[in-house]
Amino acid sequence: MSEALERSSTMNLRQLEVFHAIMVTGSVTAAADLLNVSQPAISAILKHCESRLKLKLFERTGGRLRPTREAEALFPDVAAVFGRLDAIGRLTNDLVGGRIGSLSIAAAFPIANGYLAESVASFAASRPNVTCSLQSLTSPQVLDRVINREVELGVVHEPVVSQMVDTEVLMSWSLGCVVPDTHPLARQSEVHIRDVEPYPIITYLPQIVFRPYIDRAFSDADIAPFVTMQVSIALTGIVLARFGAGVAIVDTMLVDTLGIPGVVTLPLVPQIQAKTLLISAKTAPRSLVMNDFVDHLKRSLHMSRHG
Repeated sequence: MSEALERSSTMNLRQLEVFHAIMVTGSVTAAADLLNVSQPAISAILKHCESRLKLKLFERTGGRLRPTREAEALFPDVAAVFGRLDAIGRLTNDLVGGRIGSLSIAAAFPIANGYLAESVASFAASRPNVTCSLQSLTSPQVLDRVINREVELGVVHEPVVSQMVDTEVLMSWSLGCVVPDTHPLARQSEVHIRDVEPYPIITYLPQIVFRPYIDRAFSDADIAPFVTMQVSIALTGIVLARFGAGVAIVDTMLVDTLGIPGVVTLPLVPQIQAKTLLISAKTAPRSLVMNDFVDHLKRSLHMSRHG
């Protein structure tokens, strides 16, 4: 440690602050203005500091203070301290304002590759110092990542059965129909479930969470659907419908987000409703930047759905 740093270590923070202000401004008057205190207060602190150090820090000539050689030797270390304090202040402001930090998110495939990716991109565009990771996984994998704190936030469809996470409803929505834009149903404003009876049906595999709701809707309408193709994710069903394999009854939000050409999405009557959930580990409160992102996500979804 240098002799200057050893000496500065006997100064308290207020004395360091006054010394730094005088060195920067060149006078007691200007230092008092900079620190928003009285000139006598600056003079008193400086006098006590010199007495404590047993060093003369300034020569008083012509109404001004001229730093001694000892003050000149001390100043670089003191300036470095205040440079770090300024950097800490900027970092704190950036953290509080959500301008710096990291987002770690995992989501079910249709969510991660649709509106969630869109929201992450728009959020990051205004915050160049925020780093983001977005994983596209199955819902059980998302839950596992959240519980193990490998990600801060998960976004999945209900249900979530775990006592180790907190859940929050992001939105409620309904499954719909996807057909080629040349299909007879494409001219309708909505599709009743009876309308799809004559056509091959593309929908989810039996183990996918939405399938029981779809089967119940057909059963309630006393229809035995002609299910020719079963898929694990909505995008596969949408692409199959695009190429004429049948009428897809799936989550249609990817079509709206990605603007997939050649298909039409139609509301299904009666509605088959579902909820999308935000999940986070119970013992891990969200960071400020993540809270800002969640607010941004909610606003983006509201605007896209309601204009």
